[in-house]
Amino acid sequence: MKSENATPTGEFTLRLSATRRGARLARLLAVQQLHDWGVTGSAAEAAELVVAELATNAVRHGRVPGRDFEVRMARDDDHVRIELSDARGERRPSPVRRPDEGGYGLLLVSALTSAWGVKDRCVGKTVWATVPMSRQNRVTEPVPSSSGL
Repeated sequence: MKSENATPTGEFTLRLSATRRGARLARLLAVQQLHDWGVTGSAAEAAELVVAELATNAVRHGRVPGRDFEVRMARDDDHVRIELSDARGERRPSPVRRPDEGGYGLLLVSALTSAWGVKDRCVGKTVWATVPMSRQNRVTEPVPSSSGL
């Protein structure tokens, strides 16, 4: 019997170690899932970059020794929603206008998504982003977090 990579509901979730290898695997496995869903072209490329950036941030800024990070993606007719959760709720992302060393990642996320933001969890936080299936991407500001997100 052949195993299936894609879930029938259009949702994908995995936990990975909060290491550089875990961030790399998040990107590679997300690319495979996008392919399995039939997401191609600029939407797939944008989603890959968003996953890579958010996973790198989770490892670099959200790491707590002994805790994993979680990647969730959901595909809809017109967008892919990406969520990365880590254990550091007190370290919330904020894009900088003029980074001098690094710091361009969230500007990239803003440019590739129709919306992104941060929501609290019982332990840690979730950074989410919505990548449109069409190439009508626009620069966005983060949506203020609220308990309703």
